Amino acid sequence: MARQEREPAVLEKLGQQLLAWYDHNQRDLPWRRSRDPYAIWVSEVMLQQTRVAVVEERYRAFLEQFPTVMALAAAPEQDVLALWSGLGYYRRARMLHKAAQFVAGNRNGILPATSAELRLLPGIGAYTAAAIASIAHGERVAVVDGNVERVLCRLQGWDAAGRTGGAALRRRIEALADRLLDAERPGDSNQALMEMGATVCVPRNPKCMSCPLTRDCKTRGEHKTQPRPRMLSQEVACALVVRTIGEPGQAYREVLLEQRPDSQTVMPGMWQLPVLRDAAVPDGHLLMTVRHAIMQVNYYVRVRAASESEVEALTFAVGERRWVPLVQAAGMALTGLTRKVLTRVRMLRALPPGSIAAPPAARVP
Repeated sequence: MARQEREPAVLEKLGQQLLAWYDHNQRDLPWRRSRDPYAIWVSEVMLQQTRVAVVEERYRAFLEQFPTVMALAAAPEQDVLALWSGLGYYRRARMLHKAAQFVAGNRNGILPATSAELRLLPGIGAYTAAAIASIAHGERVAVVDGNVERVLCRLQGWDAAGRTGGAALRRRIEALADRLLDAERPGDSNQALMEMGATVCVPRNPKCMSCPLTRDCKTRGEHKTQPRPRMLSQEVACALVVRTIGEPGQAYREVLLEQRPDSQTVMPGMWQLPVLRDAAVPDGHLLMTVRHAIMQVNYYVRVRAASESEVEALTFAVGERRWVPLVQAAGMALTGLTRKVLTRVRMLRALPPGSIAAPPAARVP
């Protein structure tokens, strides 16, 4: 890889062009209206591998329920997972909760102010630490995510898909990102690069005509990148079992859910619909089909409507089962698939802020 270093004056010009573009084109996102390190921390964790549109709604609800580190630390894990339901990658929520408890117990609820200290907290890596420290406290430290990598590799003409990549390329990207930082506005510099990668210098069909750096870009969108890993496919099926309880006029419906045991490597402790023994569902019993992606797997899910009397024969138990009133189900830590199914059949009701966890439901004998 030929070295293509730029002069300090050129880098300063590019940095100022980025900031000017960001000042006029940044999206109005709720986490950009705050310099509270806790709020920024929550947003950065949510945004990892999750679309902005999905995060916006959950971010507001999360901060309404847990407005401070102390409030998050004091909450039961199931309450935290309930508000995380639908964002995926639930380990992020568990580590966020664990780190909040550490800060509450060891730092009186005050997050560290430097990236080096932030990295000592559970679940906070270099990227998140740099984002919090630069945006909330103005620390001059570069934030490098996938968007930043793509922008800088295209800008310099570095081959991110070649054999000369890896750790050496990563160091060069980090060094260039650091040199582009504005001394007075490092947080905005970091967000400008990330915003550029998210909205203009996108992976496919980049909008080079709208890019403030296009005159100095070595590739102008013609750039080799690592191919996306192929998605795997898997067919599964689950049962939607609903019963009516109570006298006419006071009757209500319950849905049968089961909790994934803590020994599960994926989504432990989350509540899901019972899994069918046979993924092949007869047409007469098929309620719907749903595609649901988890990491690199596309799940094609058949949902069968089943009665209380036949559920035991049709399904195999993964964990503890409970009958849950439908009015309470929205407040539980549901898997994303379960939430999607119940929403599509219009059985899931939104709860008002402050009503997260459902009260104890009836266990299945």
